[in-house]
Amino acid sequence: MKTFLGKDFLLHNETAKTLFHDYAEAMPIYDYHCHLSPKEIAEDKTYASITEVWLGGDHYKWRAMRSHGIEEKYITGDGSDKEKFMKWAETIQYAIGNPLYHWAHLELYRYFGIDKPLTTETAEAIYDICNKKLQEDGFSAKGLIKNSHVKVICTTDDPIDDLGYHKMIKADKDFDVTVLPTFRPDKCVDIEKDTFLTWIEQLGKVAGYGIKNMEALLKALEERMDYFHQVGCRLADHGFGSVIYEEATIDEVDVVFKKRLAHGSISREEAVKYGSYLLTFFGQHYAKRDWAMQLHMGCMRNNNSRMMSLIGPDTGFDAVGDYKIGEGLAKLLDSLEKTHELPKTILYNLNPRDNYVLATLMGCFQSADAKGKIQFGSGWWFIDQKEGMIRQMTDLGNLGMLSNFIGMLTDSRSFLSYTRHEYFRRIMCNLIGTWVEDGEYPADMQRLGEIVQNISFNNARHYFDIEC
Repeated sequence: MKTFLGKDFLLHNETAKTLFHDYAEAMPIYDYHCHLSPKEIAEDKTYASITEVWLGGDHYKWRAMRSHGIEEKYITGDGSDKEKFMKWAETIQYAIGNPLYHWAHLELYRYFGIDKPLTTETAEAIYDICNKKLQEDGFSAKGLIKNSHVKVICTTDDPIDDLGYHKMIKADKDFDVTVLPTFRPDKCVDIEKDTFLTWIEQLGKVAGYGIKNMEALLKALEERMDYFHQVGCRLADHGFGSVIYEEATIDEVDVVFKKRLAHGSISREEAVKYGSYLLTFFGQHYAKRDWAMQLHMGCMRNNNSRMMSLIGPDTGFDAVGDYKIGEGLAKLLDSLEKTHELPKTILYNLNPRDNYVLATLMGCFQSADAKGKIQFGSGWWFIDQKEGMIRQMTDLGNLGMLSNFIGMLTDSRSFLSYTRHEYFRRIMCNLIGTWVEDGEYPADMQRLGEIVQNISFNNARHYFDIEC
């Protein structure tokens, strides 16, 4: 029987062990997509308790606790930090088969030196050890980032953000990690949502003029992209469920936009045309600035309306959708390729049934502009676990070029989540090592080592071309 979380955790053959320990393990981290708070980084936030840094904002853990029958008081409610931690311990000890079990214990071991399983029996001692450690140097936001060997972080930011915290981070000469914004204009694209009109009003205030038509909207958005670029932004991100694309003219969408500004009701077809026009506009401008465009597809959001009204979005009530994405995505990419304005693009699916859709579609739009110009993104959200990662890399290997893959991202709000990169690297090395051990690829350790180091870090560094 193997020791839990031993040196060779998830490494099941000698080739895998060599690849991980000799090549992948020490590589730095390039976190090109996350939801970390720039404010907490800029202010070098310290944490009063392990509950604050570990459970706060983590809807992965919240979902597990609800599934274990824990009262909301101890999840997002007014329970004390210690009570919430004890309820989390009560939950995690039974989370066999859930990646949270691995992630949680890797975090306890790597950051706090705790090699005992978290249970109701060990919880109080672990709580005290972690809280004491958090008061030491190296456990602030910046300390955790540097001690995790992170070189680049790309946060997720609204176009109306003034990016003041990013400027503060850049001005700190003692912090040698590159932290850059990512342009995320979903609130502008989602014309049907209740938040749309308020957001347009806020954009007008930032721009310094009223947004009364599409011409003004596009002008303001272009100005915001220029501003983000000046602050260092090199990535954009879009999230949606289904991908429906219909060609439209600016005159058509101007009518739709003005109708929405007048609080009029718009049809689904009108909303699709408006969104399609904007996505093409954004893609063209990302290409112009040599940004990478990320498309996160397939999430069915805010399914529990009662809980949505009580505690709001991003609290653990989203699910994998069964949307159509292939045909609309193909039309979007083709609309940009026709005019040679398709930017570097990363495609993420939330439903694993769509792996072959994305892995084959991206092959239709590759070019010599950049190696691996169109990427099949890392297993995301519900599928960033062992099985999901193996399926994503296996399908990419079958249908594309796994060696050009830009690898893992954190997609997290937690400063303790960088052990997910270790988890990913162990799984990757075991997958590749198994192919070698089975005689499916030569035991050329120099070439194999290059491949795993590239996927771990180097490919992302070259793809985004951000100084670090």
